[in-house]
Amino acid sequence: MIAYLKLISYIGAATKKARVMTDDVQTSEDDRDLKPAVMKGLRLKCPNCGDGDLLHSYLKVNDECSACSQPLHYQRADDGPAYLTILLVGHLLGFGLHISWVAWRPDPWVLAIGMSIVSVGLALFLLPRMKGMIVGYQWAKRLHGF
Repeated sequence: MIAYLKLISYIGAATKKARVMTDDVQTSEDDRDLKPAVMKGLRLKCPNCGDGDLLHSYLKVNDECSACSQPLHYQRADDGPAYLTILLVGHLLGFGLHISWVAWRPDPWVLAIGMSIVSVGLALFLLPRMKGMIVGYQWAKRLHGF
């Protein structure tokens, strides 16, 4: 009976110690701040150091940061940046369309051409930044192997 109680107390202590060690590991791994990582991604910089370039082409993510050697090839942005860009551009253009129609009442073809040019330009400007933001989010949350 005494051996059984010793075994139970040993297992309980070992489990508690394992939980504490696991909690320590989790707190040390979860110390990446979300807001700075996302803001660095929006600036197209490495979410770790903020110095190295995130993209080496229009939308191609570098395999690793040139400044701090943080591996960046784990990212899985996929279609997320396109969805966010369409959502943002659509809302901005809807507001702009309403304001321009109420304020100036331009011809419909002038409005259509103007809004088309603005939408393409805005989408081309925002798409890499949305990708950087998603990569920064994935890095901060340690998703996909970061």
